[in-house]
Amino acid sequence: MEIGIVGLGLIGGSLAKSISQSTDHTVYGYDISEQTMAKAVLVDAIEAPLTDKILPHCDIIIVALYPQATIDYVKDHADLIKKGAIVIDCSGVKRIVCDELIPLGEEKGFLFMGGHPMAGLEHSGFAYAKKSLFNNASMVLCSTKGTIQDVETVKELFSAIGFTNFAITTPEDHDRKIAFTSQLCHVVSNAYIKSPTAMVHAGFSAGSYKDMTRVAKLNEHMWTELFLENPEFLVEEIDTLIENLKAYSDAIKANDADTLCELLRDGREKKAIIDGEIF
Repeated sequence: MEIGIVGLGLIGGSLAKSISQSTDHTVYGYDISEQTMAKAVLVDAIEAPLTDKILPHCDIIIVALYPQATIDYVKDHADLIKKGAIVIDCSGVKRIVCDELIPLGEEKGFLFMGGHPMAGLEHSGFAYAKKSLFNNASMVLCSTKGTIQDVETVKELFSAIGFTNFAITTPEDHDRKIAFTSQLCHVVSNAYIKSPTAMVHAGFSAGSYKDMTRVAKLNEHMWTELFLENPEFLVEEIDTLIENLKAYSDAIKANDADTLCELLRDGREKKAIIDGEIF
């Protein structure tokens, strides 16, 4: 197949490298930075830049941009996408993208499928893109109009580059769950590192500190857009966390060992259930 990738940052660049180096498909790529496209050609991540002349020949187009930029690109190029092509996005929210582009695909004769590769790093840009980024990763797909064969075609492509788990869901269910599994984690990490103690803790941190702070090093422009495009689900998760934290604070202030121990036990047991452990 001929595959076009729009956006050669961490995700798009890693997709380009892994598809080019792990499959027989031909990959073309577009990025706003001509230097990035030139580098992608040089390291064999793409065959050539993705142009308006090549776009109509692509069987699959993967758009690895921010949500609004994804919508804008597909709308602007909809008349160039060939009938029967599959267009997949990689953005971190799905409702705003799918609501706009699934109907557009039906109108223009291509299939739009929401996608979210559950992989990443605390760094961004093509310089950090790597072939192995998706090894053993999960891929979330939001397909409300595609056939079983369409889904299988997409799964075969992503399986070939390392994905081992696929979740098929609705855009709303995706956004509800991602508010907890991803967005809340970034909020908490980013807020946690703002403690005054963070500036004077040298020599007093280990694994738990590193785990808590890893994703505080984020792209504030991207995450601002993602948070504000999923406000109700994310705010619900933040408010739930605040309520839970207050219970711990109240127990410690009251020197209530029994309540504190019960809160800690409850958290430990919930984690064990999630991990499939027996206690």
